[in-house]
Amino acid sequence: MLLASSIFFITLLFIIWQPKGLQIGTTAVVGALVSLVLGVVSFSDVLTVTGIVWDATLSFIGIILLSMVLDEIGFFEYAALKMARLSGGNGHLMFVYILLLGAVVAAFFANDGAALILTPIVLAKIKHLKLKPLSVFAFLMAGGFIGDSASNPLIISNLTNIVTAGYFHIGFSEYALHMFLPNLLSIIASIVVLWIYFRKDIPTFIDTSALAEPRSVIKSMPMFKISWFFLAFLMAGYFIGDRFHLPVSFFALGGAILFLLIANYHKAVKPIMTIKAAPWQIVWFSIGLYVVVYGLKNAGISDIIASWIKVLLEQSNTVAIVGTGFLSAIISSVMNNMPTIMLMDISINQVGYAGHEALAYANILGSNLGPKMTPIGSLATLLWLHVLAQKGVKIGWGEYMKVGVVITPPVLLIALLGLL
Repeated sequence: MLLASSIFFITLLFIIWQPKGLQIGTTAVVGALVSLVLGVVSFSDVLTVTGIVWDATLSFIGIILLSMVLDEIGFFEYAALKMARLSGGNGHLMFVYILLLGAVVAAFFANDGAALILTPIVLAKIKHLKLKPLSVFAFLMAGGFIGDSASNPLIISNLTNIVTAGYFHIGFSEYALHMFLPNLLSIIASIVVLWIYFRKDIPTFIDTSALAEPRSVIKSMPMFKISWFFLAFLMAGYFIGDRFHLPVSFFALGGAILFLLIANYHKAVKPIMTIKAAPWQIVWFSIGLYVVVYGLKNAGISDIIASWIKVLLEQSNTVAIVGTGFLSAIISSVMNNMPTIMLMDISINQVGYAGHEALAYANILGSNLGPKMTPIGSLATLLWLHVLAQKGVKIGWGEYMKVGVVITPPVLLIALLGLL
């Protein structure tokens, strides 16, 4: 256990630190190789992990590729400008509308897509509006929070969702049905709690006359019009594919490639450049880190967590659901939600998934919301901080946690109660 834990935490440290530009995928693969060489995991474990995460990883790549093409044609910038103009200059309305936009983007393009694509757009617009530093901080923190807190409604909304759905063989429709109310409550609670926390920093009036006309940022009108129909057909494909037990990646990655070809036909993108810019390191990150985490499972960590879940189940169904969610949240905030989701899934499976299906959804809510308490809690937050740093905006750990620790628990509790 000491060896497996040491390999995991050293790997996680280098993933967060990224010394001399060392990429996260490379670090995760090195950690996996060390685990394999030292006997913490076997080659059959590597195959098992690959079998668990391949669909999630390919789906994620597809979602990000699709987001990148939409971003290149001005789709998200149009949406951000539209929301800003709809506010009519009312700062509080603009705050709420930006959160609603973040929730929609997170639902359909994953929380990481929201961090990578929407964050720089929102930052550019609020800088253009010349808001005060505290107001800029309020909008950025709120946007970063909603990206994770609203990433629950669909399997494709978060990498953790795809992993858990694949592990327990949860269908697209079944998942959406169970998570509709918890996610709705999470969005409402997020908006209310964030507004209460930042209300004094939100300007009453914001002059939006300096902003560009939304239609002016669209780089390819034919592709922009096609986008709406394509996204609708793609969403229908997910539900149809569910009836035939097709993997999510069949539509996520297949749809992204098809959309890329359509965009190329209309000369809206350069496919090779877009494909090269895709976050391929995430593929190695997913497989590598999960191999390292499987070493923790082999060392008995999942047995310990399973024993804690059994204690919660002995109390009541309500205690088990809320307790599992907060257990997942706390572990995620300390050791990142990617390893947490797998360890918790394995532990729930050891307890017995049949009859305790709600625990899997509680785990997802905990792993999606809990990480917002610390900067290291989720890949999306790390990407978000990285994007902001590249734009010259640095948010310290203490500054971040002062907000995250206060806001996260009440939102998570309300979302978990939605499962009941």
